[in-house]
Amino acid sequence: MKTPLIALTGGIGAGKSTVARILRIMGYPVYDSDLMARQIMDTSEEIRRRLVEEISPMSVREDGSIDRAHISSIVFASEEKLKTLNGIVHSFVLEDLRLWHESLKGQYPVVFVETAILRSSGMYRMVDGQLEVTAPEQVRIQRVMARNSVTREQVEARISKQKEETPIEQAFLLVNDGEEPVLPQIHQFLKTLEDQE
Repeated sequence: MKTPLIALTGGIGAGKSTVARILRIMGYPVYDSDLMARQIMDTSEEIRRRLVEEISPMSVREDGSIDRAHISSIVFASEEKLKTLNGIVHSFVLEDLRLWHESLKGQYPVVFVETAILRSSGMYRMVDGQLEVTAPEQVRIQRVMARNSVTREQVEARISKQKEETPIEQAFLLVNDGEEPVLPQIHQFLKTLEDQE
């Protein structure tokens, strides 16, 4: 029996983590691709080796831990290095997601993967649909400024970098603007999935 894998997406500050928490409370498994990418990076010898060889010799500290601040300073200054980093990490995350999804088949009516980079990671090829969380840009900026103690300019720069992550065809849009109730929209999406079966 096929268990659909749905991408839970949305730009920074849209509120996809809030929707992910609600889905977990409702009993649906949600794979957190950011969290898993960090865990995989911390445990993979091959990733550490490739970071040193392909990003910077100082990517890994003497104690074996990854210097994320150093890597960030390099990849956000170089589009080429950012693509290299993503290429290294994405293949491991996609394989881990595939195994996770495989292990849950037949146990749930649907499972979710939370990701900000559905297209550029190649994950769009693995999913059966998309739940895109949206909010007005000003709402997103205010949320991120408050949450991360960063400037408006820093948030706007992050938002502009994510603009190329357009939703896949027939994505279900969920508005999380602080006014529209979220739960009824989640129920509507789940009902839409049921009706498609």
